[in-house]
Amino acid sequence: MEKQCLFGGERVKIGPDSGYDNYIMAIESSCDETACAIVKNGREVVANIVASQIKTHEKFGGVIPEIAAREHLDAINIVIEEAFEQSGLKPEDITAFAATVGPGLVGCLLVGLNAAKTLAMIYNKPFIGVNHLNAHLCANYIDTDIKPPFMALLVSGGHTQIIDVESYSRQTILGETIDDAVGEAYDKVARLIGLPYPGGPKLDKLAQLGNPNAFELPISKVGGYDFSFSGLKTAVLRLVKSFEGKELPVNDICASFQECVSKTLAKKLRKALEERGYKQVVIAGGVAANSEIRKKVFELEKEGFKVNAPAMKYCTDNASMVASCAYFNTNTFDDIDVEVFSRV
Repeated sequence: MEKQCLFGGERVKIGPDSGYDNYIMAIESSCDETACAIVKNGREVVANIVASQIKTHEKFGGVIPEIAAREHLDAINIVIEEAFEQSGLKPEDITAFAATVGPGLVGCLLVGLNAAKTLAMIYNKPFIGVNHLNAHLCANYIDTDIKPPFMALLVSGGHTQIIDVESYSRQTILGETIDDAVGEAYDKVARLIGLPYPGGPKLDKLAQLGNPNAFELPISKVGGYDFSFSGLKTAVLRLVKSFEGKELPVNDICASFQECVSKTLAKKLRKALEERGYKQVVIAGGVAANSEIRKKVFELEKEGFKVNAPAMKYCTDNASMVASCAYFNTNTFDDIDVEVFSRV
């Protein structure tokens, strides 16, 4: 696919059919990580810099958008400089500049988007805007030779989706959550049992110490490929209240909750694979780093399915996945005037 340079009318071929090595520099700033990466041909990471804000937001129990945006402003030039230094490349060597356009926190997105647009204008290179969710899927292309078609399970803080990935540019959402996303459910349950932010990873660790069959929790009966986790969250709340005045069996509650979530995801995913006739499946998104969800999806290999998940560092928000998405032109935006968006 060809992309337009911003000045001079020159068109640049980008993607697997370009015939030469493409180096995409991308910026990700949708939430509480300021990230910059340079990726060669969509699969080989030559620089990957992430500045996390977790410690800043811990005391608030969650991300404060205004504070996050200011932290992005403080970090953006530093991560860009470190990416160039780590890669040994110069701005002139970059084929195109990319940035996350959304979904995400508007103030945070604007920092990364404007930085990438500025670099593209200064060096007269194409600019590519990237959808954050598509980028998570493309994390599976990094350090692999995986190609579509495949079925994808996207699990993140704000989204839970089963996606039919027919080609690099053609994707169909078959089902998604009708209320809480998996990541939201994890964070809310973590707060119920007194775990500090970020609660999801801490809940996962405690679950590994508990009995997954200690408590029978409800599995939603939503039809098709859709999900619902609000009822499960309410069931955990009632369970916690039933232990008032007694010691709370935190590990067992975590394990039982995680077992219910992972079984639900795996059941729906298997249904999609069987009904669509796919033999290849990937997982993506920050919650794809969860131990039990990862384990249950990989158990599909016993049934003859080929399963892939990104390396842990590419599951959570990072710019390498954004660069990969820009290279494969997965539903991207070319207009330099593109605006950020908070929701899909």
